[in-house]
Amino acid sequence: MEANEPTKNPGQAQQAPAEGQTIYDVAIIGAGPAGLTAALYASRAGLVCAVFERLSPGGQCAQTEHLENYPGYTRSTSGFELSWDMYEQAGSFGAAFIMEDVTSVDFSAEPNQLTTPFGTYFARTVIVATGAVAAQLGLPHEEELRGRGVSYCATCDGNFFRDKDVVVVGGGNTAAADVIYLSRICHKVYLVHRRDKLRATAIYHERLRELSNVEFCWDSTPEEFLTEDGRISGLRIRNGKTGETRDLDASAVFIAIGMKPYTAFLEGDLDLDAGGYIIAGADGKTAMPGVFAAGDVRTKDLRQVVTAVADGAICAEHAAQFLEAKEAIEEA
Repeated sequence: MEANEPTKNPGQAQQAPAEGQTIYDVAIIGAGPAGLTAALYASRAGLVCAVFERLSPGGQCAQTEHLENYPGYTRSTSGFELSWDMYEQAGSFGAAFIMEDVTSVDFSAEPNQLTTPFGTYFARTVIVATGAVAAQLGLPHEEELRGRGVSYCATCDGNFFRDKDVVVVGGGNTAAADVIYLSRICHKVYLVHRRDKLRATAIYHERLRELSNVEFCWDSTPEEFLTEDGRISGLRIRNGKTGETRDLDASAVFIAIGMKPYTAFLEGDLDLDAGGYIIAGADGKTAMPGVFAAGDVRTKDLRQVVTAVADGAICAEHAAQFLEAKEAIEEA
C-alpha cells in the first residue's frame, strides 16, 4: 500500500456481520511479498483468507526493475514478475483478493472489524502487512528515474553499479551503512549530507573515515538529477553555507533519508514505535491477541523481500495456531 494517510474515524461504531456475510479466518492488509506469502500459507492451511490491497499486488517489490538477491532466482527478474507469481500462487490455493483500501480497523470487536470506503468486513485474525515506503527527495523526475539510477535500497541495487561512481544522500545509520556497503563494490562513493556531521551512531563515523574511496559533501543538499539517455549521469548539489553548486558525476543516486510505514490508519489500535512501525517481534505477534504484523511495517533490522516473505509465513502459522487454540477453548 502507498503511504497516503487515511482519515481516522474515532467515532466509528462496532457493527455485527450481516446474515450470510463471510467472516474470514484471516484478513491480510497489504499485498506485498509479506501479505502474499501469508495468503499462500494461510490458504494452504485451509483457512478462509482475504487480502486487502488498494492498488496492485507487489508493493515496493513490484516497482523494482531488477531483482538479483532473492534466493533461487538465478536469472535476472523484475520485482513485478516475482510479485505476480506470488499473487497467482496465493490465488490458486483459494485466497480472495479485495482491491479496497482499509481505512480503519477495530480490533476490540469480536470478530475484528475492517472498514473500507466500500463496506465493512470481519475476520477472526488479522495480519497487517502494509509495508513502508522510502522518503523521497522531491526533485523533478525522481519517480520516472527510479530504476534508472535512482534507488532507495543500496543492498538491492548496488551490484548493478559495481566499479562505478555513485552518490548516497542522507546522514543517518542507513546512509552510513549504505556507504560502507557500496564502498566495497563501487569505484567511488560520494556522501551528501545537509549538515556538517552525520546523525549516524559513532561507530559508523570511525569506519567511514577509514574508507579511501569515500568523499564527504558536507552542508549540501541535492538540487537536480543529471541525466543522459534517460538515466542518471550525476547529481547537482548546493552548499547551504556558500551557495555554490557542484555537479557530481555518478551512475546512481542512492537515497537514504528515511522510511515511512503505512500505519496512520492504525493509530490508537496497535502499539507503534517512534517511527510509526508496529511493535512486534520475529513471531509477528502484536499486543492485540490474534493480530499480527509482517514485513516492512513491523519493527525489525533488515527490510528486504526475503525477510518479508519469512514474516508472512510465520504470521500465517501463528494465526492458524491462534484459531486452533481459540476453537479448543470454545469447545471445552
